[in-house]
Amino acid sequence: MMRRISAALVAVFLVLTGLVAAASPVQAGGSHPPRHAAKLRPIVFVHGFFGSGSQYETPARRFASNGYPARYVEAQEYDSTFATTTVADVHNALDARIDRLLRETGADKVDLVGHSLGTAVSQSYLNSSPARAARVAHYVNLDGATATALPGGVPTLAIWGEGNDARSFAGATNVHLSDESHTQTVTSAPSFAAQYEFLTGHRPRTTLVLPQRGHVELAGRAVLFPSNAGAEGAILRVYQVNPRTGRRVGRGPVATQTLGADGAFGPIRAKGWASYEFELRRTDSNNVHHLYFQPFRRSDRLVRLLTSLPNTGLDLLTEHSDRHVNLIVTRNKEWWGDQGAGSDTLEINGTNVLSAATAPRTKRSIAVFAFDAGLDGVSHPDVSIPALAMLPFITGVDLFVPAANPPAGVVRLASRQRGANGAADVVNVPNWPSSTDRVSVQFDDYHQNRWWR
Repeated sequence: MMRRISAALVAVFLVLTGLVAAASPVQAGGSHPPRHAAKLRPIVFVHGFFGSGSQYETPARRFASNGYPARYVEAQEYDSTFATTTVADVHNALDARIDRLLRETGADKVDLVGHSLGTAVSQSYLNSSPARAARVAHYVNLDGATATALPGGVPTLAIWGEGNDARSFAGATNVHLSDESHTQTVTSAPSFAAQYEFLTGHRPRTTLVLPQRGHVELAGRAVLFPSNAGAEGAILRVYQVNPRTGRRVGRGPVATQTLGADGAFGPIRAKGWASYEFELRRTDSNNVHHLYFQPFRRSDRLVRLLTSLPNTGLDLLTEHSDRHVNLIVTRNKEWWGDQGAGSDTLEINGTNVLSAATAPRTKRSIAVFAFDAGLDGVSHPDVSIPALAMLPFITGVDLFVPAANPPAGVVRLASRQRGANGAADVVNVPNWPSSTDRVSVQFDDYHQNRWWR
């Protein structure tokens, strides 16, 4: 069963991908005042295959650190397998989003950004109608489809990552970031700097994510991966947690919400320096999904809670028991485990799960599934789980992490990014049993030394 599901998803991936041939730290809170604020336009991001709006979360934080209102950056999400939607559906949804953004912001046009498969969707949108193209001021094409002409005549920036340096976009401003991986071209500081200058005509004052003074607001969607359908009916509870243990603090949740059809939640008032757990619980199941993040630092409207219905989708490719923890660890920058001193490390309770077998550079993995494969209580961290290895952007590791019900221990996850100086990023979570609980941890795709609290 697992092999059939994996093979089917890979087949879809291969068909769809046929469509697509730093500044110095500023030690101050808040954000820089915007240059020429009246000219700032809303930005709409269109993700790629197996993607979501979370992949533009870091660029959105950087735009906000340079004066963009957080509400100016949105993502158009869709079922990138096209099992439940069509390209025309995505185009119509873009029409509605652009209508609303222009009405709410008073802007004359929007700026459109596409990544990977999202570049094919975006280009077809701009070429479908002069009226559509007329409402887009700039287009950014991130490591996706080439073109022989500007789509809809819209000024275009094309950013290319590792691979064929001969790739180009006719008539566009072409930027090659040859040392950057596929998703990294969306989230890196050099990519942001190029995007900001292209969209505004000015270089950004900072490429850091600057902490915001006072409270922040968190908002986003809980979505079923990879269809991006809303997790309708789920009950979301948000708890502040002790970063040393992952255990909840305070008298109860800081927010509770029953999710509607689109899975949207928030805004939730939070502390930018604090750590939080997002708990998704369904009334028709005993299964609970716990999702943990690093501190958000500033208001964030692209928080994505990627989940699945119990015993469906990717959950079918994992194994569950009372004895072990089931972990999903994501980062919107590929994990490299075969680059020697240029590799990343991801340690789970002291065991590095990134290796040439589990996370080769060519795999482009941004998600690591770690659980006790075979339910034998034995870890094989240097062996990739075949059913997950077949999927794009995902890898699987056989790792036995003891669980308890109720949790009695701490699972320590430490991510050290290639090329980063300073300490590892650490997220600690309780050792929830996988028979009833799933655990997701999202690491930032950048590393900043903690020169603020």
